[in-house]
Formats: sequence, structure tokens, C-alpha cells
Amino acid sequence: MQSNKQYLLFLFLVFASAFYATGQEGKIKTLNIKADRDSIVAPLFPPTAIRDSIKADSLTTDSLNQNPPLLLDKITYKAKDYVKLSQKENKIYLYNEAEIYYQDTELKAGIIIMDYIKNEVYAGRMVDSLGNYTQLPYFKQGENIVIPDSIRFNFDTQKALIWNSRTEQQAAAGSLGSDAMKVYAEITKKENDSVYFLSEGKLTTSTDTINPDYYIRVRKAKFVPKKKVIAGFSNLYIADVPTPIAMPFAYFPLTVGRSAGILMPSFGNDPDTGYFLQDMGYYVPLGDYADITLSGDFYTNGSYAFRTASIYTKRYKYRGNVNLRFENIVNSQKGFSDYSLSRNYNIQFSHSQDTKASPNSRFSASVNLGSSDYYQNSLQQSNLPNTQNNTLSSSISYSKTFPNYPSVNMSLTATHSQLTSAATDDDDDDDDEDDNINMTLPTFQASVERIYPFVKKDGVKNGIIDNINFQYSVNAQNSLTTNDEDFFTKNMFENARIGASHSIPVATNFKVAKFFSVSVGANYEDVWSLETYDRSYDDVAEEVVIDTVSGFDRYNTYNFSASIGTTLYGTFDFGEDKKIQAIRHTARPSLSYGYAPSFEQFYDEYIGEDGVEVQYSRFTGTLNGAPSLGQSNSLSFSLANTLEAKVREKDSTKLEPKKVSLLSNFNISTGYNFESDSLRLNPLSINGGTNILDNKMSINFSAGLDPYAIDNNGTRINTFNIDNGGSLFRLTRANANVSYSISSDMFGKKDDKEGKEGEEERDPFDYVAQSGGREDDLFGRADDFNSNPVEKDDKNADIENPIYGTKIPWNLRLAYSANYSNSARQNEFSSHSLMFSGDIEFAPRWSIGGSSGYDFKNEGFTLTQLRFQRDLKSFTMRFNWTPFGTYKRWYFFIGIDSSILKDLKWENRSQN
Repeated sequence: MQSNKQYLLFLFLVFASAFYATGQEGKIKTLNIKADRDSIVAPLFPPTAIRDSIKADSLTTDSLNQNPPLLLDKITYKAKDYVKLSQKENKIYLYNEAEIYYQDTELKAGIIIMDYIKNEVYAGRMVDSLGNYTQLPYFKQGENIVIPDSIRFNFDTQKALIWNSRTEQQAAAGSLGSDAMKVYAEITKKENDSVYFLSEGKLTTSTDTINPDYYIRVRKAKFVPKKKVIAGFSNLYIADVPTPIAMPFAYFPLTVGRSAGILMPSFGNDPDTGYFLQDMGYYVPLGDYADITLSGDFYTNGSYAFRTASIYTKRYKYRGNVNLRFENIVNSQKGFSDYSLSRNYNIQFSHSQDTKASPNSRFSASVNLGSSDYYQNSLQQSNLPNTQNNTLSSSISYSKTFPNYPSVNMSLTATHSQLTSAATDDDDDDDDEDDNINMTLPTFQASVERIYPFVKKDGVKNGIIDNINFQYSVNAQNSLTTNDEDFFTKNMFENARIGASHSIPVATNFKVAKFFSVSVGANYEDVWSLETYDRSYDDVAEEVVIDTVSGFDRYNTYNFSASIGTTLYGTFDFGEDKKIQAIRHTARPSLSYGYAPSFEQFYDEYIGEDGVEVQYSRFTGTLNGAPSLGQSNSLSFSLANTLEAKVREKDSTKLEPKKVSLLSNFNISTGYNFESDSLRLNPLSINGGTNILDNKMSINFSAGLDPYAIDNNGTRINTFNIDNGGSLFRLTRANANVSYSISSDMFGKKDDKEGKEGEEERDPFDYVAQSGGREDDLFGRADDFNSNPVEKDDKNADIENPIYGTKIPWNLRLAYSANYSNSARQNEFSSHSLMFSGDIEFAPRWSIGGSSGYDFKNEGFTLTQLRFQRDLKSFTMRFNWTPFGTYKRWYFFIGIDSSILKDLKWENRSQN
């Protein structure tokens, strides 16, 4: 009786599920993961399924006495509820969490029916008590994974028929999610291991796999996993609405890792250059460690640009990049008065070596050189922030250490410093003829470590004798100055200066009265030059004639120095019950004395105008200059101060107070010249700095105070300023720099801050300021639409309408700079400006940012930029606007974030 009840219950469930499936036939099929019904009807379990079924708890193989087909000898299968083998139908029925394993094929589903004569298997979903489909088939063969509604697969031919399949293809090694291509198809025919044919498919990179915010509909396509999709007529759908963007055929690369390919250009129109194609190029990977990108711009007025960019990296060895840029800029048209033609170029190269790769040798490079007005005249909009840079600088160095005692360090360095047009706009009209480029090609340096002749290498050094030590160092340079016109021509070497200096310092140190540190030393220097300059006065031309004398020449100098210093501590206690428990002042006074004789033996005379004897040195104008004429005998004083406070923690569980720096440094220095007949006191120099507000604000300042007065011509006179009716000191210069950063994170919960601090930091190499510019955005942000300047936050990815309330993420950066000059009573600010930038995320996917500043000296705003960004899940929309000024312009961009389909974009722009 109990068996009959179970049998009737089983029949009821079977007929109910069949009735439910039949009742759904009138509904429209969709390609969502939760499809309305199976596309094919699975064979029903026979009435004797329960009686003849075997309860399966583990992997099972067929154990019939008769000889089964070959497939059953190699296949492994199991199911949670029932495993039924029907000899009459030559089929195996698996129900609930059914699994089959055969060679490299793995199949999991709610229901699996296998025909072991045809070697064919069917897999489908189950219907639960609420009528919902569950346990979608999971089909894996090799590395290819397909998740359909149902599948029919033949083990012999390896062919399959798949309904409503879903698969995800990586766009690059290890990348998933928004940068992976999801392929959906209503009907898929598996031809072999590497070829699938799709009918009515969808391609998208949306993270929402149920309701993608966009997809590309393809009618028919050939799909090669991890390689490509070749489709017929295709068009873009956004929110299930077709758009006019359609193609008669399409090709979608799905190669895992890097692969060569064409870079689609940006189209546009500019009033000065006409219609254009920008960033059209080709990408080529070079082995496993490098790649190269070739791109260019073309304009209808004849302007064009070419760029080469290469990145190379080898983990634990080195990494770097090379960028070569050239622009041919045509203004107006030939025959017009405003027609001009200019050629600009820029060369960038960086290389960094892992310290573990070679501990005793190291090569590094950071190069940024080219036309001085490259950024100001560039046709590329991404160079906007760099228009405010005043200099281009480069450095290439190789160093080698010989560790055996005494160790020797050697280095070879080439440097370059170049003033750009931004720095020379205020100069005279003949700026192009000025030497605005300084280079050393190269600088050779070598030094031997300190040697203590009176004590063993690892011995203890006590007293004045044991601490006697000496060193040897050499510095040789080939220095030159040139301009843009002569750069990279033989003329740049015409005024090169070559020289070397050898230095041997001897020093010792000891303690006096336990608290005073005394240092005594002397230095010998030998200076070499490959050419010198003789001078004579030409009575006819009435001018000094300088003759260059080629050949080796040298001079030597020596000096003596001594210093004494100590450290003083002062603590002001306020009590442990106070908020500020104590303030500690640390002062480090130091008194130094220096003496150097006069080296008049290296000076000569010539009879100048009116028969006056003029002394000169033939080494004047050489690389290291001439030795001093006149004895030097001076005393200098310095005082370094720091100020710290002990503050009681708010957290009562912490026993130790927190140390807070009130004044990081405050330094005062001056000097007294014994050899001067007047003006013996040197001006007082003051500088200092501190970080306050939990290190969010940085303050640095400096000033110069002169005790002497000046006459009406601005010349210092031997009269104290206070005796001339003034104050004790006369302020001659002052400088202040203040920067402040604040964000909404500062006002969040402590746990939230700690969570952010624990996040992985980006490699500094990945966000080095483009083209040697600033790392912050106080000068604006580059309009580089090939990369997303704002990192997407996935915390609200699954929230349709999150409510921010008063917790709106924002950040603000401020920078203030002022330079005051009053050395000759000019009483003016040479520079005085305030810069600021910030971003506000007033909705989970809406952000607004901007950067600007005000120049108080010139009474005008600096480069001002407003930025708007909308995260459209799979898309990004941005609008950047410079409302006024020399670089007045705007940009609009909307495009897909995924690197696979990043060429599906639209951008519009203007130029100044």
C-alpha cells in the first residue's frame, strides 16, 4: 500500500510538471538566464522509475553482467535522487544534481538522459515546487564552459545542439567581469571543439548578465572560443531598444592575452585644422615582455602627427616605456598672411630596475625632452595639463659598486634641463636665440669609502686619533648650453666645457665635556680643465678680447674647517589629566669656522682702459670656475629647532599618549666675515615647515633678514638698519607654500578609514604624471579618452537607486604660494597664487570635478577646467570644459568601458 501511494504521488508530480511546461508554450522566449521554458521536451521517466531506481550517493559505474557498450566502461555518473538504467530503451536516467564525467567533458544538470547505444546525452533543468527552473546545465569541455537551458551532445562526433547558451570569454589573461565578453545564443550548434555556430545571439560586456544594459544583436555568427566571433548583420541595442548603429558584418576578437590589431580613430572637425582622424594606429605585442603602439593624426588642412609608444616589463628585473612624438602643424592656408608651418617633437623614455636584479649595479632613466613649445602647440588634447609646465628635465644614469674593502662607487650620468615657452613668455623678443637648454653629456663620479688609517676595519673608534679618516672622490663633466635651433646639431657642442675635480677630505671628530660634538677637517681639491681663457684689452676696438687656449691646465686649492654643536632638550609638562600633557622643544645649535687662503698665484694682470691694471684668472669661465682671490676667514652659526606635543588619546584603552609634531623644523642661520672691512654680518636666513591637521595641511616658509641698511640706489651700506631709523632687521625676501587636502573620508567612521587604508595601493609606476607633469590635477586633468581617469567603484554596482543622504563622497585640494621681494625696496610679490581642485560624487554614478586658481599678481584666473562624469554601468559619459583663457575648449565623450569594445564610442570637441 505504501508503495502504491509513492507511485501515485510520483505520477502526480510528473503530470503536474508536464502540464506546467505545456502551459508555457504560448509565452515569448527570451535570452535571459531565467528562460520561460525548455526548448526541447525531455523524455519522461517511465512508471517503474522509483521501483527500479538505485539510490546514488557516490560515483557509480555500470555493473551489468552483460557486456555493455564501450562508452559505459569509461564514463562516470551520479545523481542525488535517482539513477535509472533502462535496458529496454538503452538509456540511463539521472535526476537531481546529476553529473557525468567522460575524458575532458564534464556535464552537470538537474536532469540528464543518456543513450549509451547512440552515445548521446541530453541535459535539462528541473522545475521546483514553485514552478521555477533550477539547476541549469553546466557543460565544460577542456577550458570551454557553456551554461544553457538544455543541451544535446554526442560523445562520438563531439557535436552538440544547445538552447539558450551562455558563455563568458576573457578579454585578457586573468580579466573577468566588465572586461569579459558574454556570448548568448538562442540556438547554438557545436561543430567541433573550436567552432560554434550561433543563431539569434547577443554579445555584451555588461556585468548584469540577466538584464544587460546594452548588447550587440547578431542574427548568425561563427564563434571560436577565446579567439573571435564573426557575425553577419549586427546592430547595437541599449536597454533592449535598437539603435541606428548597425553593421552588415562584424568581427569581435576574443584572444586571451595580447594580440595585434587596428586602433580605431576618433573623428571630428576643428575650425583651424579642418576635419581630422585622431589616434588611428596599430598595436603589436613583442613577445611576452614588450609591445608597441603606432598611431597618428591626420587633418584636412595638411597637419599631421605620428606617435610611437612602447612598454616593456619583466617581473623582478626591470620595467620601462618609450614614447616618440612628432607633429607637423599647419596654420591657415598658403598665400595668407597668417600662414605658418611648425614642427614639434617630444621624446620620453623611462626605465627602472628592480634592486634585487643586480645589487651592485643599477641603470635608471627618466627622459623628457623635445621642442620647448611642444605642449603649448600640441594638436593632442591630452597635453592640456602640461601647458603649465615650465621645464622639461631628463636624467640617465648607470652606477656600479665594487664591494671589496675599501669599496668603490662609480656612476655615469647624463642630464638635461630645458625651459619651455611657458617660462620664457615674459622674456625679450629674441627668446629663440637664448640658451634655454642645459645638458651634461656625461658626468662621471667615483668615490672611495672612508678609510680610518689608525684603527682596524671593524675596530672601535675612540678619541681624536682613531676617528681620523679620509676619502677620495672625482667628478668629471662635459657641460654645454644650447637652444632649440641648435639642439641635436653639431652647433650644440660649440660652447661645451670639459673639466674635472679631485677631492681628498681629511676629518676627525670627538667629544668635549660629554655633551659637545667637535669636528675638525681639511680638504684638498685639484681642478683640471682642457681649455683656459686669456684676456687682453684692445685699444682700437676699446674692448676686452678673450682668447681660448686649448690644452690641459690645472690648479689646486685647500681649506680648513671646524665645528662644534650640541643638542638641548626642554620639556613643559602640563599634567597627565590635560588634553595636551607636555610640549617638548629640541634645539640643535652649531658653530662653524672656515678658513681658506688666497690663491693669487693663479691670477694674471692686463692693462685695461685708462692704463688701470685688471686682475683676472685664466680659469674664469671654465667648468669649475677660478679659485678664490682673497683670503676667506668666517664664522657661521645655525640653530635647528623642532617642537612636539604629547596629546592624550580619545580612546581610553590606550595607555600611551600620542606624539604630535607642532613644528617639523625651524632653522636660523647667519655668519660673520673676519676679512671684510665692512658688512661683516651675513643676512639672517630663516626657514621652517610643519604638517598639521592630521598631516592634511603642509606649511613651508622661508625669509631673509638683513641687519644693514641700503642707500637710495638699493646698495647695502655699512650702517645698521636700526641706526638708520629702521627696525633691527630689514625683510629682504619671503616665501610661503601651503597645501591642504580634505575629503569626506575624514568625517567617516574610523572603521571605514581603516578599511580604505588596508586597500592595495597602485604601483607608482602606473600613475606617474604624464609627460613629466604634476601628479595632482591642480593644472587640470588630461582629456585622454582612451583611459578612464576616474576609477569605478563597484560598491553600488548592484543597487539601482541607492540613497546618499548627507554622506556624499567629495575631496578638495588647495595650494597657496607666495614669493615676496624687497632687497632694494621694491616691496612686491614676484608670484602670488592660489590653486584648487576637487571632485564631488553627488550620486553613486554621477561625479563633478574641477580645477582652477587665481593669480593675485597678474589679477587673473589660471587654467580652469570643469569635469562632469556619469557612470552608465557598461558605458562612461564625460564632459570636460575649459570656459575661458588661452586654452578655452570643451569635450564630450560617451563610450563602452570594456577594452574589447572601446571603439564603440562617440566624442565631440572644440578647440581654442
